[in-house]
Amino acid sequence: MKTTRRPRVVVLGGGYAGTMAANRIAGAGTEPAPDVVLVNPRPRFVHRIRLHQWATGTGEAEHDFDQVLGPDVRLVVDSAARIDVAGGRVELAGGDTLDYDHLVYAVGSTALSANTIPGAAEHGYPIGEWEAAERLRARLAEVDEDASITVIGGGLTGIEMAAELADAGRSVRLVCRGVLAPSFGNRSRRIARRRLTKLGVEILENHRVHSIGADTVTVSAGESTAILPSTTTVVATGFGIPDLAAKSGLTTDAIGRLVTDETLTSIDDPRIVGAGDSVAPSGQPFRMSCQAANQLGPHAGDTVRARLAGTQPKPVALAFLGQCTSLGRHAAVVQPTRRDDSPLETAITGRTAAAIKELVCRGVILSLRLEGRHPGVTPSFGRPRELVEPPRLEATG
Repeated sequence: MKTTRRPRVVVLGGGYAGTMAANRIAGAGTEPAPDVVLVNPRPRFVHRIRLHQWATGTGEAEHDFDQVLGPDVRLVVDSAARIDVAGGRVELAGGDTLDYDHLVYAVGSTALSANTIPGAAEHGYPIGEWEAAERLRARLAEVDEDASITVIGGGLTGIEMAAELADAGRSVRLVCRGVLAPSFGNRSRRIARRRLTKLGVEILENHRVHSIGADTVTVSAGESTAILPSTTTVVATGFGIPDLAAKSGLTTDAIGRLVTDETLTSIDDPRIVGAGDSVAPSGQPFRMSCQAANQLGPHAGDTVRARLAGTQPKPVALAFLGQCTSLGRHAAVVQPTRRDDSPLETAITGRTAAAIKELVCRGVILSLRLEGRHPGVTPSFGRPRELVEPPRLEATG
């Protein structure tokens, strides 16, 4: 009796986008059913938007993969060292290789390189990855509760970190290179500033950090420079991108994101599809966020499903609804946005916003779980974007 080989789909990265894509593809409904393998360096799923809670001891940020992965997805705990694009295989750090018919590149983002600020590698505590959050958690446990803490970065991650620490009774300073919450509208920004001040956070806007010492941080504003006490300095200045795509000879943008077309297909190889923070469709990436990843993941899955079925994949269609940031355990700000992620001049605040934020955090896990049990259930409510300029590749590779 003739048997047909199952096509293998390898998904690199078990974050929001990769997990969602793997679940989606496992329910492709094609014959034979695809063999879906998810490669992730950690044995448990990291709920990244709760890392600030894990670091401060106010919440959990891990789940067993069997809670978020569908039963037809096989987990391999390892890291991809290189993609052999011509050979259609992934070389793993542990020494094994995985052949693939289709590959989903969803390696996500990392904490920004410590080399961006002198002294950060030796004395800074980045936030954004599980291991970094564990290190910060251990540091907070060993210093006095009234010891000075500096959070560098006035974006949503820095705000959440500073607020969580202050709400727990810590002495916190927040240093912003520009204005606080630059992605917010003016009203939401004022609300966030007021709440942080009420929690006791010292906010330094338009300050540049020159260096981090063992118990100091050096900042400047204009011509004025100051050396400030800081027993613990948290670095929340943004995210970096793994170099796997560039190292594998694939076309990337200036910071290393995989360049794809609008269907999320690599411009180098139709077997490779990107999703999440590590992808730049048409060289014009979406904002790094859980909100984008939870839409890019299913779309990447749909692109692979279309190729398995021999049909034409559709262009990516995202719609942003808002940005939300917690301000301690009892307050938050929700910034409604237009579909293109630009802020509206409205805001939801206080306990209502905190309830919405908590619902969002729980809903992310629920949506992964539902997609795992019922692949294809996650709806798309966006529409294809109209590129306002030709694709910006700024490519390497």
